[in-house]
Amino acid sequence: MKIRINGNSIRYRLTKTEVETFCKTGTYKETTDFGSTVLTYVLKAKEDIDVLQASYTGNTITLYLNEKKRSGWATSEEVGFSGVMDLPHGKQLSLLLEKDFACLDNTTEDQSDNYPNPKIDSDLC
Repeated sequence: MKIRINGNSIRYRLTKTEVETFCKTGTYKETTDFGSTVLTYVLKAKEDIDVLQASYTGNTITLYLNEKKRSGWATSEEVGFSGVMDLPHGKQLSLLLEKDFACLDNTTEDQSDNYPNPKIDSDLC
């Protein structure tokens, strides 16, 4: 699972195996060890929500997806889900959850478990 944070936006991208695991179990977790502390990022299914939600507690970023949307995501053509979370003082947090597509450039990153890129004629990744 990859995480991208840019200002007030968070994006998770999951490989095929990660999506399948999440759809079967309702959760998927990764960690990044900084030596003195560990950052954990989690995707969890949650009942009774309509849009993506997020929380940050104890060095853990958790992104929540509606339980019903989780169940068929792995086998659907649905690329992902997006949402905006209202924050205090009129701010917002943009949230995006996507299947990870193979890049079209010559990256050295292992992409063997990524989804085929639907933009084969494009140079975008």
